[in-house]
Amino acid sequence: MKKLLILGCGWVGEEFAHLQLKNNWQVWATSTNEEKYHRLKADGIFAYIHDFDQDTEINEVDLPAFDAVLCSIPATHKNSLEQLEARFNRVKAYLEKVNYAKLIFLSSIGIFPDEDGVFDEGFKDAERMSPKLKLAEDIMGLLPNSYIFRLAGLFGKQRIFAKYFQGRVCTTGDQPANFVHLDDVCQLLSLSLEQDLAESVYHVVAPEHPLKRDVILASAKKYQLDLPAAFDPQDSIQKVVDGDRLPRIFNYRFKYPSPLEF
Repeated sequence: MKKLLILGCGWVGEEFAHLQLKNNWQVWATSTNEEKYHRLKADGIFAYIHDFDQDTEINEVDLPAFDAVLCSIPATHKNSLEQLEARFNRVKAYLEKVNYAKLIFLSSIGIFPDEDGVFDEGFKDAERMSPKLKLAEDIMGLLPNSYIFRLAGLFGKQRIFAKYFQGRVCTTGDQPANFVHLDDVCQLLSLSLEQDLAESVYHVVAPEHPLKRDVILASAKKYQLDLPAAFDPQDSIQKVVDGDRLPRIFNYRFKYPSPLEF
């Protein structure tokens, strides 16, 4: 039976853990949340609590060799560069003690500058990238057999774009939506664990990029949510993130190719 370790089992990690259980994998996971720890244990996941912002040892012994590791520990904006450097150096030091075949680190398309243009995996201008996300990617990229997956804006389940604009003024409605549905993220991750990957960086983005205004209107109608108080375009940056590399490798057809369907 194949074995997966998830570090930082958040919203994506928990959903992916359940998918891999259905795929007959054994799953280990860390969380900083005690309630989630008990929920994961109840679902048949080998869970333990650990905070990689603390200089403490993980109280877990006799870990097996893992077929894959998914690291979804975030590089959040609220943390300083120094805090993030310490966080990911702790993650790196821990993983250097773990026997694994493949490591996928979940980063974000937020690494790209807010400017007009199409951004694919070939973009290399470090000076224009988010320093915090770039730092995290660089540290995780030092580990062997590591791959960076930059996720688009995540929606699905109870996370609905229109929810965040009910009764509020939307100033970004004329921007293209660089989003992806949770179900497609999990399916692409599952495929990526089973097959060899030739490149080190991949984007996970739905192939269609409607305007955010249209996504809000579509999801508000679908889920019977209140509309924004107004659309007041103030920031119309035309940034599109290309995510063709992974689906092309796997000949993958998105379950939700357009955010209008979320």
